[in-house]
Amino acid sequence: MLASAMAIASRSLPELVSMPRGKSFVAHASDLVPMTSTPINPDWIVNGEPQARTGEHSRGHDDAALTAIWDCTAGEFRWFFGWDETVMILDGEVHITADDGTERMLRAGDVAFFAGGTWASWRVDNYVRKVAFLRKPFPKPVALAYRLRNLLRSNSQQGIAA
Repeated sequence: MLASAMAIASRSLPELVSMPRGKSFVAHASDLVPMTSTPINPDWIVNGEPQARTGEHSRGHDDAALTAIWDCTAGEFRWFFGWDETVMILDGEVHITADDGTERMLRAGDVAFFAGGTWASWRVDNYVRKVAFLRKPFPKPVALAYRLRNLLRSNSQQGIAA
């Protein structure tokens, strides 16, 4: 309900809540995105001297979504995911161990999801390059309102179909 109320209010006051306009289409070859050194927190490094770089590809108008290219040299480290993150490995491979003990090697073409607020261990034997799709999770009250809205919508649509 809160989400619906916010949507109605945003239609009523477009000048106050409209997002700044940026580019509506962005395309780059992934190997041509400018990369910047983004050192891994030294407290997170378990083994080696991994060197990471990031290149921002695009950002949502509301700053709640980001697409980036990230690469890293050999090393082992823990990583905290502050945002929900879906990755697709472009080159190389990485051994992942989630906090629940799940282990998986990701290679070029593999896709994985990491929930915001979680940790995973990464072991890069040589090199890995990925595209990362990041999304800020909604604050809990907004997420609950959004889920309630979706539940009400699905229930009303089921009533129509019956």
